[in-house]
Amino acid sequence: MRMQSLNVTKDTFVLSFTSGILLFLSFPKYGFGFIAWVALVPLFFALKHITSFRIGLIAGFIAGIAFYTGIFYWIVFVIVNYGHLPYYAGISIMLLLSSYLSIYLALFAAGIVYLAGKGIPKIVVAPVLWTCFEYGKSHLFTGFPWENLAYSQYLNTTLIQVVDITGIYGVSFIIVLVNVIIFDILNQKFKGMRLMAEVVLGCVLMLIILNYGYLRVNMIDERLKDAESMDVTLIQGNIDQHIKWDPSYQMETIDAYADLSLQAKSSRPGLIVWPETAVPFYFQDFNELHNKIVNIAQLSGEWLLFGGPSYLKECAGSENCISYLNSAFLLSPQGETINRYDKVHLVPYGEYVPLKNLFPFIGKLAVGVGDFRSGNGYNPLTINDKKLGVLICYEGIFPEASRTYKNMGANLLVNITNDAWFERTSAPYQHFSMTVFRAVENHLYVIRSANTGISSVIDPAGRIITTTELFTKSRLRDSIKFINYKTFYATHGDIFVIICLLSLICCFLFCLRRKYAYACRIK
Repeated sequence: MRMQSLNVTKDTFVLSFTSGILLFLSFPKYGFGFIAWVALVPLFFALKHITSFRIGLIAGFIAGIAFYTGIFYWIVFVIVNYGHLPYYAGISIMLLLSSYLSIYLALFAAGIVYLAGKGIPKIVVAPVLWTCFEYGKSHLFTGFPWENLAYSQYLNTTLIQVVDITGIYGVSFIIVLVNVIIFDILNQKFKGMRLMAEVVLGCVLMLIILNYGYLRVNMIDERLKDAESMDVTLIQGNIDQHIKWDPSYQMETIDAYADLSLQAKSSRPGLIVWPETAVPFYFQDFNELHNKIVNIAQLSGEWLLFGGPSYLKECAGSENCISYLNSAFLLSPQGETINRYDKVHLVPYGEYVPLKNLFPFIGKLAVGVGDFRSGNGYNPLTINDKKLGVLICYEGIFPEASRTYKNMGANLLVNITNDAWFERTSAPYQHFSMTVFRAVENHLYVIRSANTGISSVIDPAGRIITTTELFTKSRLRDSIKFINYKTFYATHGDIFVIICLLSLICCFLFCLRRKYAYACRIK
């Protein structure tokens, strides 16, 4: 009996770990999106004979550690190379983040054990649980929606159109549901009509989603035919992160952006976009560097949007009264500063240091001018009668930011970022994959300018029109169009998640009712 218990434990570990690896392999740069459709099947087999809530937690946690360690291995690289901490510290911090995120997968697995043990089918429980926990992960403690399950499908244009109704969580839901159906087919636990009903349900839902996607893409193409257009130029400076903040390289950096921006003058004025912190000094200060950038805007005859640090003096005299911000400046073709956007959603332990007094050593990760302060809100920048929603770096992975811009009348989303920190790891590919969904959720063009890549133009259907290679100096010129279509998701938000949450509450109420009825029978 003891040996049997050990064998079950070993099988549970292997199957759970396999699911974690398959989840990791569903994402770029090493994976393929189709793997996500079977990635959870081994975990479901691991949970098959588990009746203990605690063992369910352990199984889910094992899968989570394998998954998130594969996704976030690059954190070690960033911490060691740019935070200047030893490898053991980098590995510890990466494992700490992976362990935190694995808690959600552990609760997902344990929830299946508990609810399935009460007679609620996995096909009901699993998709709803996953959706609710994924939403929680994306919002608790400032939120961390990095590579939610739906993002594995960023190249599947037809499938992902449904996010203009459900948000990314609808895609995650259907992926988990298909995983359950495949598990039940392989397990053959349900035979006859019940299994057939599951297969039919899955096929019908997929047909509805794919047909909706096909119709939606055609609708977008029709609207784009006669839509007003504007030329955009994305500049990828490829500035080495090690010299980026060195004052002796400031003029060289601006010259590099000037050369790329002024290579060819457009026949009609458009928009030139430089990446996040492309300007490694305070543009607010009127000096030679400031004048150089103004001159670039005037010579190009185009609007110029660029990232750079800024500051606010909140009282006189003391340096302690100065707050620093990560900003985007918009200059007119005449070189006038039209407006500025200050980044709202900052990166914890990258741009600001929560709990700095408790963990002072992590403060080393906030490089550059120091800790940044959050901006006052998502305020669009205006070019003539068009509004730009600017997403600086990390903000591009949060649907709420883009939705806010859309509801404020934004006609174009602009993502500026500096992914030089990540070198040639998976991180630039992962970061880029999430940006695609902001276009589909709001049916807006998204243009993305990244210091070292990936820079891109994405159309309102989420199709990647053109991209640059990593670590190349690039000038990407294209034309974007403006369509005015208010999506259900942009207007109403995460209604789909609320439905899932209510369904989950109903499941628990059903379990409590059965428990009460059983207790009454015993009496």
